[in-house]
Amino acid sequence: MDKINRFFWFCSGAHIPTLEKYSSEQNKYTGIGATIFFTGLFAALSGGYAMYFVFKGDDLAVVFAIIFGLLWGAAIFNMDRYIVSSINKSASISKQVLQATPRILLAIMIGIVISRPIELKIFDKEIKERLKVSYLNGQRSKIDTLNKAFQNKYQVEFGRLNQQKATRDSLEKGIKTDRQKLNFEIFGNKTTETSGVLGYGPFAKRKEAEIQQRTAELDSLKANINKAESFIDKRKEFDGLFTAKLYTDKQLDSLANLAGFADRNWALGQLKFNADGTSDNNTALAVTFIGLLFIFFECLPVFVKLMSARGPYDYVLADGDEVSIYESKKNKDFRFEVADNVHETRVDSETSKQKEIIKGKAYRDLERYDWDKE
Repeated sequence: MDKINRFFWFCSGAHIPTLEKYSSEQNKYTGIGATIFFTGLFAALSGGYAMYFVFKGDDLAVVFAIIFGLLWGAAIFNMDRYIVSSINKSASISKQVLQATPRILLAIMIGIVISRPIELKIFDKEIKERLKVSYLNGQRSKIDTLNKAFQNKYQVEFGRLNQQKATRDSLEKGIKTDRQKLNFEIFGNKTTETSGVLGYGPFAKRKEAEIQQRTAELDSLKANINKAESFIDKRKEFDGLFTAKLYTDKQLDSLANLAGFADRNWALGQLKFNADGTSDNNTALAVTFIGLLFIFFECLPVFVKLMSARGPYDYVLADGDEVSIYESKKNKDFRFEVADNVHETRVDSETSKQKEIIKGKAYRDLERYDWDKE
């Protein structure tokens, strides 16, 4: 436990020799260090998972994911460690908040970045289903676009073909009616257009000749229609309309599994909406709260440092910094004072140019002098 505590103290950015003297402060910095460590760990997992999808299908995808995950986790860990350790507890509350504000904004951005890949993994099944729907709709739209473009390209041929089909339907309907009239005439059924005389008379012969003539016209028209349809089918095959088909379930599964990071990220955003375009509040809240959880977790070390009272460890660090600054300033002032005195004793018999040379030499001599030893 002692080694674990010391490791977490290191993660918190604390000065370990000083912290060891104050046991009341140790648990606080153990918690802060553990939070920073696990934030870096989650960042490593998130970055590795995102990189795995970038190189998915490559033989070295796992290697790239591990390397990038470790680098990304180390970068986030180092950044969090600096953010927490740089907050000055000796300053006033307002100044501490002012110092922490850009760090909190940066922590929010980091939380958003590391939470996204983890959200993709949590909603993996729902994302695949939404991708299948998207790919199927995209293929259907592609086929409709091809058909529409083909019809516009061969608009004249389609117009002539539709006109021929309308004429064919009209001829077939007329021939059917004439055959019924012929039957009425042969069997002696009295109507406004039949004689009512039983037998195969002159009127029946004339009607049958008309039917045969119209049947021949219909056969010729059907032949022309078949030629036109054959021409259009060949053009469809040439333009690729026959090869454009809707995806099968197996193809959709394969496409969803091979989807890249951008497609999956888009699908995650679309989970907030139903298929009909209405909002899916349940899924939207789930995605939002997971993102907020990681953002809060990333900001937690900063909040803990801000909320914690100023303890003896903070006082000792602040006093040590003030003493170091005071001693450094005192030594600097003393050296300049001695240098000025040396300069004054040597410049009486020298020219102005020689004075500057001597003064510079005096400063260099003072820099080589061991003041701490003296």
